[in-house]
Amino acid sequence: MLFSCNQESNNTTDLQNRIDSLELKLADTYKPGFGDFMGILQTHHSKLWFAGQHKNWKLADFEVHELMETIEDIQKFQSDRQETPLMTMIIPPLDSIAKAIEQKNAALFRTSYRSLTNACNTCHQAVEMEFNVVTIPETSPYTNQDFKPVN
Repeated sequence: MLFSCNQESNNTTDLQNRIDSLELKLADTYKPGFGDFMGILQTHHSKLWFAGQHKNWKLADFEVHELMETIEDIQKFQSDRQETPLMTMIIPPLDSIAKAIEQKNAALFRTSYRSLTNACNTCHQAVEMEFNVVTIPETSPYTNQDFKPVN
């Protein structure tokens, strides 16, 4: 009986040591910063515009989903940031863009994209980052990507 209790105590100690070791490793694991995610959003915001302008609806749909995934990642990895709950303000414009893409409606796309851009700036103002102004891109920085549809 004494052996059994002592064995259990050793197992508990071993498990605690493993937990402590894993927590140390986790603390050193790279976690993208909020600015990293903003850069990703900026990239897909820009690519979405050029896809829509060229009526490449498949690419535009892809870019909308990339934006949504990035928002989900922000909510997951940056949940402690005060800015994170405000990210939801860009969901309605993204939904409207998705509808425009589904309908292949270029006019609705442009209007919805403007709403998305305005929502980005409204969010920046709300978190005192008003100096970071998002605009509708004029030229693509992606010289190695053709935004025209394949067919």
